[in-house]
Amino acid sequence: MEIIMSVVIGFMFMAAVYLMLSKSLIRIIIGTGLLSHGAHLLLLTMGGLGGEAPPVVAYGVSVSDYADPLPQALILTAIVISFAVTSFFLVVAYRAYQELGTDNMELLKGTEDHE
Repeated sequence: MEIIMSVVIGFMFMAAVYLMLSKSLIRIIIGTGLLSHGAHLLLLTMGGLGGEAPPVVAYGVSVSDYADPLPQALILTAIVISFAVTSFFLVVAYRAYQELGTDNMELLKGTEDHE
């Protein structure tokens, strides 16, 4: 299962980098969201996918059957933070589009001479 998750994570990172290198601001925001989801899956996979029992001490359950709660707690916190950052980026992009009328990063830089 870890091999499949590694391939999925690699594909998500590849797609995120491709989107982040584009000129459209919306595609960059989608790329950062995809990158954060790939990082969440990476943390979950590195924590181990095994273990069906909840992390509660009980008789008859060996230590290897427990699910590790730490990666899950870290991912839950990271999901909330990435949702807030993505929401902020979307609001800034919408406001920039209202003011400037474009989402092209080349035009947003303002380095062109308009004579």
